[in-house]
Amino acid sequence: MSHESTVPGELGDPAVDAAGVPEPGAVTIVVPTFNESGNVRQLLRRITESVPSRLPCEVVFVDDSTDDTPEVVRDAAKDCPFPVAVLHRDEPAGGLGGAVVEGMKAATSDWIVVMDGDCQHPPSLVPELVATGERANAGLVVASRYIEGGSRAGLAGGYRVAVSRAATWLAKSLFPRRLHGISDPMSGFFAIRRSAVTAEALQPLGYKILLELAVRSRPRTVAEVPFVFQDRFAGESKSTAREGLRFLRHLAGLRTASPVARMAGFGLIGLSGFLPNLLGLWALTALGMHYLPAEILANQFGVAWNFLLIEHLLFRERRRHRSGWDRAGRFALLANADLVLRIPLIALLVHRFGMGALSATALALVTTFVLRFAATEALVYLPRGGREAGRPGRASLRGSRTPRRTV
Repeated sequence: MSHESTVPGELGDPAVDAAGVPEPGAVTIVVPTFNESGNVRQLLRRITESVPSRLPCEVVFVDDSTDDTPEVVRDAAKDCPFPVAVLHRDEPAGGLGGAVVEGMKAATSDWIVVMDGDCQHPPSLVPELVATGERANAGLVVASRYIEGGSRAGLAGGYRVAVSRAATWLAKSLFPRRLHGISDPMSGFFAIRRSAVTAEALQPLGYKILLELAVRSRPRTVAEVPFVFQDRFAGESKSTAREGLRFLRHLAGLRTASPVARMAGFGLIGLSGFLPNLLGLWALTALGMHYLPAEILANQFGVAWNFLLIEHLLFRERRRHRSGWDRAGRFALLANADLVLRIPLIALLVHRFGMGALSATALALVTTFVLRFAATEALVYLPRGGREAGRPGRASLRGSRTPRRTV
């Protein structure tokens, strides 16, 4: 459930008429926050000083806080010459990325600028992001730390610098085409045209929403402007080892979005399942169990291993369509049916078609693998309503705006 409050204001107010930017659209600044009460006053002050004199703006805070951040925003907004909204989420689905998508749905402007709430992204750059997008007719404008004139000075310590470099290299290596022309895919500071965003196609996980946008619904034309990453004004960084793991899961989900890539991942996960299978067989036979029942039980260790990895790496976005026990039961049934099917198939290929045992076994492995992959998608993770129910729509954000309540 979500709650939203708005401080009244009119984008057409003469005090905030656009000036100095070549024919810009108005801008909605989306700020995801989690316990940033010490920063929001300063952030709104900086926005007031640098944005409304050059183009009309509104600010939407999407808040997942457990502190008094929403109340601080509402109080600070009273002094702002532009509308300020607070959308508080009781359930922070998708993390920071999910918060940004909620803010995009609530936006009413032609341009949406996403920035952090810790004052490390300079609001003075917002008009330039929009102006660059207008001049280049771009759908996405990225504020980059890694082009001439940019700097990552605000990254505290060598550890965070190394992590940022590694994450950037990994993302660009996995998506060389989608991230072509984007030097800083880890940036959380960017502008995007609202008409260029396909809300239903986005499946954010964690805090790298630009990566999600670029891979799933990248606009045809992308521009960049340099920016200097500044020091955090107050509070502590929310970057943790847990967020790092979510980032890796996000990368895996993006990389396996296509059926071919998902099948390859399915095969690699299946191969990795041999390890727990063999370890289980060794442990059970060491305890004195006969090898036949030990093999049957050990196979379940491999099945469980495969299920956990497939759940979190390949079909994360489809898990909501069935209960966990339903998915696990169906997956185990298919995995064990694979063993039952393979032996008579090998016998058929050898005795009916005259194939050698080795080639027959190889063909049976490939055949049952493809069948098990297709059956896993269709019977375990496909929505009950059929294939269309699980396919992301292509609706623009224009048709999915969040209702507002003025206070």
